[in-house]
Amino acid sequence: MIKLFVGLGNPGPEYEDTRHNAGFWWIDGLARELKVQLNPERSYWGLMARTNVLGQTVWLLEPQTFMNLSGKSVGTLARFFKIQPEEILVVHDELDFEPGVAKLKKGGSHGGHNGLRDIHAQLGSDQYWRLRVGIGHPGHKGEVASWVLKKPPQEQWNLIQDSIAHSLKYWRELVEGDMSKATNLIHTTKPPRPKPERKPPQNPEA
Repeated sequence: MIKLFVGLGNPGPEYEDTRHNAGFWWIDGLARELKVQLNPERSYWGLMARTNVLGQTVWLLEPQTFMNLSGKSVGTLARFFKIQPEEILVVHDELDFEPGVAKLKKGGSHGGHNGLRDIHAQLGSDQYWRLRVGIGHPGHKGEVASWVLKKPPQEQWNLIQDSIAHSLKYWRELVEGDMSKATNLIHTTKPPRPKPERKPPQNPEA
């Protein structure tokens, strides 16, 4: 069962609508579903809500540490309330999926995502759940930093919001711990975006 729902993003109005804040958008949606208000909690360096859902205590968290230090917030709260990694769901933007795709998984590499990298370090484990919200890839590794910190065009924005709304329908399964059912229900049918082909190096002597 999921006890701690975490959305990753960057604080401040200048980042509010950027792709990197997809996790915040999801948690905002869950807060509306559960009719709770996220409030600043200095002890956990984040916006937090605590409520009782389906007979168990559930926490919602949006770290306010900026992305690269997300684990500071997540780790502190999880240790204080004795929440195990497998009871945590982290919602984050995913470059390898097109807008409109959302997929659930447990464990594995952080894939270069700085927020996940810090959570790995602070929890001392990769065995937490992730909900990966597709934001697409700019096509070149050197453009990634700029891409995630920009607002998506309207068509992409709509697709991202659709995937968030779709996955939020199944929050009960997540709270109840029916992760197999949640995985099947949340996974959207649109395939992941293929990675750009690598061009063979040109022979300078040719």
